[in-house]
Amino acid sequence: MIDPFGREVSYLRVSVTDRCDFRCVYCMSENMTFLPKADVLSLEELDRLCSAFVRKGVKKLRITGGEPLVRRNIMSLFRNLSRLLKSGDLKELTLTTNGSQLPKYASELVDCGVKRINVSMDSLDADKFHELTRWGDLGKVQKGIRAARDAGLAIKINVVALRNFNDDEIEPLIRWCGDMGYDMTLIETMPLGDIGDRVEQYLPLSEVRERLEETFTFTDLDYKSGGPARYVEVKETGRKLGFITPLTHNFCEGCNRVRLTCTGTLYMCLGQDDAADLRKPLRASEADQVLDAAIDEAISRKPKGHDFVIDRDHSGPALARHMNVTGG
Repeated sequence: MIDPFGREVSYLRVSVTDRCDFRCVYCMSENMTFLPKADVLSLEELDRLCSAFVRKGVKKLRITGGEPLVRRNIMSLFRNLSRLLKSGDLKELTLTTNGSQLPKYASELVDCGVKRINVSMDSLDADKFHELTRWGDLGKVQKGIRAARDAGLAIKINVVALRNFNDDEIEPLIRWCGDMGYDMTLIETMPLGDIGDRVEQYLPLSEVRERLEETFTFTDLDYKSGGPARYVEVKETGRKLGFITPLTHNFCEGCNRVRLTCTGTLYMCLGQDDAADLRKPLRASEADQVLDAAIDEAISRKPKGHDFVIDRDHSGPALARHMNVTGG
């Protein structure tokens, strides 16, 4: 699939639920109204949609949420999608998780062909972690990370950089990841959903990198994980550190991604409201011609990029939907 700007779309992020057992302050409000179950695609429908995208050239599938592992019977979707790995049509099946359910599912994920995962963990301080996630337990998350490591999964820790909250923890997090053998990615907060004043949260990663280079030695890498991060090797730890910078240095020129929600809505860009309803063509026919045509039409509308801004003149959300709806 080639978009209007000549970029090959080979990566599909699939939100299987908007629900989560945490309430991270940069992602959603504390008292969320979630989708009625009747609006959410069945796991069989999600499998059919994923398979259609793989048939059309997607090589990487990332399962997201909300928190994907709270979806009832979610492992049946992983088991079904693993057939695409075995056939060679799909190169990678992975997920982003908050880690809370990994003690239960890590071994089964490996059995389904998952080789690496991203775990969101923004603080090493249990009290601050609970404050940030509202409902989260750092000890439970770290237990999940250990279970994933013991099961043989490669782990990357995702850290959203937040001014005056965890900016003093970024260096310790890098060292902790080095000690544990994990890679790490820093992410700028994004203006999605009404969650309060983002100006106080926003921490440009250009500023963070400049400060980190006073302590660490970075070597830029050509390494690509399939996503938007730009990576360096940290000499002092021997691990990779990624920077995802949707505001200070957007990554749109090389965007290979589209995002599917649990209702069957396809967003061609995280930072734009334009979307395509794939649920209707999915349910219109058991044959795939109508669905394939709808996917092609959507890809033909993929925009050049997003225009996120966070400052005193743009303190509100760029888009009304919360991050848990789109799946990041």
